[in-house]
Amino acid sequence: MKRIHVDQIEKAIEEMCIEANYVLPVDVKNEIYEAMKTPATELEARTLEIMLKNIEMAETQQMAICQDTGMVIVYITMGQNTCIEGGYIEDAIHRGVAAGYEKGYLRKSIVKDPILRENTKNNCPAVIHYRLVPEDCFRLTLSVKGFGSENASQLKMLKPSDGVEGIVDFVTSSVIEKAPNACAPLVVGVGIGGTFEKVAALAKQALMRPLKQAHPESHIQNLEETLLQKINDSGVGPMGFGGNTTALAVHIETYPTHIAGLPVAVNICCYLNRHVTRSLL
Repeated sequence: MKRIHVDQIEKAIEEMCIEANYVLPVDVKNEIYEAMKTPATELEARTLEIMLKNIEMAETQQMAICQDTGMVIVYITMGQNTCIEGGYIEDAIHRGVAAGYEKGYLRKSIVKDPILRENTKNNCPAVIHYRLVPEDCFRLTLSVKGFGSENASQLKMLKPSDGVEGIVDFVTSSVIEKAPNACAPLVVGVGIGGTFEKVAALAKQALMRPLKQAHPESHIQNLEETLLQKINDSGVGPMGFGGNTTALAVHIETYPTHIAGLPVAVNICCYLNRHVTRSLL
């Protein structure tokens, strides 16, 4: 039996909230640098240059990369024989989020009730996903999701007869329509399969994959490449100003589905694809 104390979880979440908001993952920075090598226009080059300057200043001066410091999403992967000690795990996560947003001088954006709209004043609660696995581990992945891009997300229950062509049409039209308001260049997460609620979770999960990591299935990898090419051929470009780079990557996650269904979800992230992972075992 592996044991984790809730104090470890709380401290990790606090630190991860600050890190995610201050430091962009290296793989995302590298893709923006790559995009600068072949700009279509001087405006595209200048826009990407400003983005990189913003990223650099945030990291060196220890401040938020974006004023929208997002809603916190926590993915917990834990071994089924792991024991959580010292209190309730979700209370520890929420305490960690509250402390991180206070200590990191991060904007608190969460409202308690979606109708009444009263701010919770601590950026809690987080959205929490669990995955139990047979091996011994306890891994946290934390994402902070701004709502300029989150509001661009879409879901459609396609018919199986729509096939790959229907998937391509839906994803590309969704991204091209929303890209200018979602702070392109984007990372595009796509979920295919499962059920109505499962496919949305798959699309967000897809955003956590390292940008150069190809999907293990060749037909899905080919579909990712097709979608990325079509999105970038649109010419929307960074911030909608035009150019070669509307998306940095398209990542797809799939799940088995019913014979009568083909659910597809698109979860868009701006060029600040902010997430961090830590293992506590």
